[in-house]
Amino acid sequence: MAWMYILECCDSSYYVGSTKDLKRRMSQHQEGIGSNYTSKRLPVKLVYCEEYDRVDDAFYREKQVQGWTRRKREALINGTPELLPALAKKVFDRSKIKKVI
Repeated sequence: MAWMYILECCDSSYYVGSTKDLKRRMSQHQEGIGSNYTSKRLPVKLVYCEEYDRVDDAFYREKQVQGWTRRKREALINGTPELLPALAKKVFDRSKIKKVI
């Protein structure tokens, strides 16, 4: 059993991680020994997790979600995965491009 999880830090930032023991890992984060990032942003709160049969699957998912924007992570956290495809599209605004002659 393995987990991909998202923590909300006291500064409202998100931390994405993976572990084989979610309860132990949460204790480590709260004690300030979970990661350098979260140790400076205590307390943290578990806001989302996914369970996997294999550690490498949880780690792969962790890396995927780490690359997401805040809005995509929040759609996942809020249980609105149907918003993910629209949030994945880059918006290209041609009016903001300056012409170079």
